[in-house]
Amino acid sequence: MVAAARAIETHRHDTLARDVYAEHFVRAAPASAGWPVRIQQVPDGDANPLWGRFARYFGLRTRVLDDFLLRSVHTGLARQVVLLGAGLDSRAFRLDWPPGCVIFEIDREGVLAFKHRVLDGLSATPKAARVPIPIDLRADWVGALADAGFGTTAPSVWLAEGLLFYLPTVAETYLIDMVDRLSTAGSALAFEVKLDKDLLEYRDSPLYTSTTQQIGIDLLNLFDREPRPDSAGDLASKGWSTSVHTPFDFTRRHGRGPLPEQNDALAGNRWVFANKPRP
Repeated sequence: MVAAARAIETHRHDTLARDVYAEHFVRAAPASAGWPVRIQQVPDGDANPLWGRFARYFGLRTRVLDDFLLRSVHTGLARQVVLLGAGLDSRAFRLDWPPGCVIFEIDREGVLAFKHRVLDGLSATPKAARVPIPIDLRADWVGALADAGFGTTAPSVWLAEGLLFYLPTVAETYLIDMVDRLSTAGSALAFEVKLDKDLLEYRDSPLYTSTTQQIGIDLLNLFDREPRPDSAGDLASKGWSTSVHTPFDFTRRHGRGPLPEQNDALAGNRWVFANKPRP
């Protein structure tokens, strides 16, 4: 779904982010082969809650997190980038990384195998050293990351995009704690959370109902329903500087993207950016 949204964003005349690989992922998977990859393929266009507003949200998120990663490596000393639950992220292939960058991609074996098959078929070449780590985040991903060459004495940049709200509370707390322990001064982290007290409050929102009706995915059945931890506050207590934003903050900054509306499933979404200061 996110790949399809990135494909649609790529082909917009006022695109926020370009991902030329996204539509190939969509076409390669039987379940999504018929999904739109251009807004012109959607009969009601941007009025469609899924392929209009929701897809534009993913396009905006891609742009904002692209900017975060590039800013972090170009303005600091970090050359290790860790994508937690990397999925069909193609940043190693499409962003302009400075020399010496290593991109660690952590995800389940089947996800990475599908991704490699599509990218190999396109003869895609990464723009930085890329190290895929096929492991479930419920397993010893910390050990696997170390075995893959990650160094704890050098600054690192971490990204958990569209991940934490699928994890049990204890798993989110563990992940944030491990990122802190593995990060030296000068490191940075970005992640996405949902602050809704009751996710079911928005069960009949256009974003959720259209996703269920059009592609058969009930996102609320995938999200973890436990009360969420205050991961931003936890990082702040460990000495990180943090900032928390709504997606709408960036809609206003870039001049395009979703704005608040009634019965809005995006109301609780927050994008968190954290830096571990140098002494």
